[in-house]
Amino acid sequence: MQSTQDISVNRLADAWAELQSHANNGNPLEANAYRLAFADPEFLLRRETRGIRFQLEMLKPDVEQQEQGIENTIVVFGSARFPAPEQAQEALKLAQASGDATALALAERHVRNAVYYEHARQFGRMVATYSNPREPAEQLFICTGGGPGIMEAANRGAQEMGALNVGLNIALPHEQSSNPYVSPSLSFKFHYFALRKMHFMMRAKALVAFPGGFGTLDELFEVITLVQTRKAKPVPIILFGSAYWKKLFNFEVLLEEGAISPEDLKLFQYVDDPKDAWDAIKTFYQL
Repeated sequence: MQSTQDISVNRLADAWAELQSHANNGNPLEANAYRLAFADPEFLLRRETRGIRFQLEMLKPDVEQQEQGIENTIVVFGSARFPAPEQAQEALKLAQASGDATALALAERHVRNAVYYEHARQFGRMVATYSNPREPAEQLFICTGGGPGIMEAANRGAQEMGALNVGLNIALPHEQSSNPYVSPSLSFKFHYFALRKMHFMMRAKALVAFPGGFGTLDELFEVITLVQTRKAKPVPIILFGSAYWKKLFNFEVLLEEGAISPEDLKLFQYVDDPKDAWDAIKTFYQL
């Protein structure tokens, strides 16, 4: 006798198959009061159901990670625009051959920043090398925003060592698809930035922030604020690339003006080598 669970699953599948047939046949999807509520995109995308979408976006990645044993992550942030060294070198050759001064300057900058890509890749390999032989409860998994650049590099390093790794991607108008090194079963796509950032912190045991733009800064300062205000447990917050970060921010100004306390400057540390970043995390947790 077919179980009740099997019957329910089949009915759910049938409901979604009906919707898929509309798309496959090129038929527009129109509002239909008789359609099952959970299989009705017209209904689920209404303003009134936003709270339900929040819940679903919170729940899906959580359930999937639990089922795959992802409990502890090291989150790596950084620019999506820094290429792999091999790509940067190829672009440099083309620019040199073209004689275009603007293209050459851009290519030279890419070569310079590609060093960070390689460092993030090495860091991902270190984390995976440590975690692979350990019991699931003791493993640490690389988690990134799932995009290109620094994110790709960290995922790539973990993947090269045969380790599962997580990508929390975001739907944007001009980007972005998941990079090819994220474990397919752990590649998630978000609509809401807030829910995505919450997932970064839910399992994070450390944050390593490589040079990046507005997105990196947003994520970095959210973590610093959560730790500073004790909304999150203390974790190592590592700023990779001291020259970049010290040129970008003069944190001493905040201290001089009384905007932060002296102990707040101890919430993060600078490193310039992948091994130093990994050693800082190991020291914090006495690994």
